[in-house]
Amino acid sequence: MKVTQERLPESQVGLNIEIAPEASRNAYEKMVQNLARSSNIPGFRKGKVPRRILLQRIGNDRIKAAALEELIQKSLQDAIEQESIKALGQPNLRSNFDELLGQYNPGDAISFSVAVDVPPSIELSDYNNLSVKAEEVVYQPEKVDDFINQRREQKADLVPVEERAAQMGDVAFVDFKGILPEEENKEIEGGSATNFQVEIAEGKLIPGMVEGIVGMKPEETKDVSVTFPEDYPQEDLAGKPAIFSITLNELKTKELPELDDDFAQEVSDDEFDTFAAYKESIEKQFKEQAQNQTNNNINEAIAAALMEQNQIDLPESLVQEETTSVLTKTLMQMQQMGLDVKQLFNSDNVPMLRDNARPEAVSNLQKSLILQEIAKKEALEPNQAAIEAKIAEIRPQLAGQEVDEERLLEMVTSDLLSENTYKFLRDKAQIELVPEGSLKEAPEEQEQDSETEIETVEVEVVADSE
Repeated sequence: MKVTQERLPESQVGLNIEIAPEASRNAYEKMVQNLARSSNIPGFRKGKVPRRILLQRIGNDRIKAAALEELIQKSLQDAIEQESIKALGQPNLRSNFDELLGQYNPGDAISFSVAVDVPPSIELSDYNNLSVKAEEVVYQPEKVDDFINQRREQKADLVPVEERAAQMGDVAFVDFKGILPEEENKEIEGGSATNFQVEIAEGKLIPGMVEGIVGMKPEETKDVSVTFPEDYPQEDLAGKPAIFSITLNELKTKELPELDDDFAQEVSDDEFDTFAAYKESIEKQFKEQAQNQTNNNINEAIAAALMEQNQIDLPESLVQEETTSVLTKTLMQMQQMGLDVKQLFNSDNVPMLRDNARPEAVSNLQKSLILQEIAKKEALEPNQAAIEAKIAEIRPQLAGQEVDEERLLEMVTSDLLSENTYKFLRDKAQIELVPEGSLKEAPEEQEQDSETEIETVEVEVVADSE
């Protein structure tokens, strides 16, 4: 068997395979023998069918086609092994099979061509002198106070209010029913509730509703006029005036716990004995979060610079595999959000979804391959101790779940390799940190993102009923 190679686009190798006359004859004869042993032809015992009868019943063309198909498969595998080619996915036959069948004469030499996906070759540009801009996420002490106050609100006791009217910050339990006065007082579908609990705060319910509750006393009923926002998700209500009849059943106020050692012990499940230690821990978390976000921004800027400087010819088999991975992750995220994925992931939509996921898949592959090549050149692969320590760190999070140990090892190794490589690149790069929000997406991209979010979110007419 004679094999010649040629380099093709999209990280493929073309193989021209010439099959010797003897191999051509042997493939045909072997197929005839196999069919003679396996064919059921009336009047003959299996394995005892005369050659002439077999050719008449099955047809020489069908036997030649089966022999040629098997000959191509075996010769291709032998050629890949002979040429030491690291093939990805399934090879593609470049020759026309029908034309080959017309040319195939057992005992004569025959040639065919295939295309084989191979790992892309990467010629890295200089990565030691990158210059990038990235947004700096600055630690904000007030976020610590906001977080602690949120926990304080969660632990607040609701105390009945009897001697005054409702005011902002209270918690009201109300019955309400909405109508559309311009549509003959038509009742709003989904616009009513019984003993609904709502905090009297800006942004709750339809604009104007909670403000209308202010000043009311328990057992009082009041009509509150509001107008649905122009951008209200339910189009048949957007911009329309409405009247809500509201009855205040009960009024309560929040009694917040003191920010003391008892509070710290309660919210931390006794992890911290003092409020000072608890707050110090939260401060540390927010500082680390800000630094991690800054590092992530730097990493993204470095990755973008690397991909701009290094164009990689990707094999289609890798792109398709990564596209499947991207869609699988999307599906799992949607399921975790409680969305019905069957409505989106069906036979009609999958081709479109794959097209949409392809750019992300290509970007993921390019980024990963570049990082792997740098890690290889700089010997940045994680050692066994680091891998074991990382697995031990995340193991508690996997408690109660079925764990594919091989997959876990692969993911941890890959993550650590990326961390090592990004750290190496950050130390080498010239990095200009700019204020958060100063490197924004183009307006068209922002608008497109907003439209996508609107399409995937369902909003209740007024509020979730309890």
